[in-house]
Amino acid sequence: MTAAQPSRPTSPSRDPEGGERERYFSRLVRERPDIALCRATTLVARAVDEELSGHRLTVAQHLVLKMLNDVGPCSQQELSEQLRIDRSVMVGCIDGLEDSGLVRRERHPRDRRAYAVTLTPEAGPALAEAEGGVPRLLDRAFGSLTAAERRTLTRLVGKILDVN
Repeated sequence: MTAAQPSRPTSPSRDPEGGERERYFSRLVRERPDIALCRATTLVARAVDEELSGHRLTVAQHLVLKMLNDVGPCSQQELSEQLRIDRSVMVGCIDGLEDSGLVRRERHPRDRRAYAVTLTPEAGPALAEAEGGVPRLLDRAFGSLTAAERRTLTRLVGKILDVN
């Protein structure tokens, strides 16, 4: 006669229905805002990638064009600091925009030792096209949220980023 094996709880990876895994992730997201935000960021990044497929601008390039349009010529350092884009990434971003004829580097009007990034006339249509896709992107990324929830999310993320 053999002794009965103690029963072992079914592990989430062995759950044929996947229900335990779904419950685990739901609980984890409720308990860990860091994980929830990382996973949400992945979903938003996917939506951005889908929206930009076939367009000629990256997210960083779109942001640069938008800032230059809104505030005027800026140094690469100003763009990097304001848009929270690493300097090494910013160099490639500006190089790509310059190669596309959308920006040019000129002497900075207030600091002759520095260069300012300036929009070219060709930047207007490219920016308009990118901006035209923003509503679709927001709906794709945040479609499950009401308008009030989107405003709350924006406010809370701004608080995390210390920009409120």
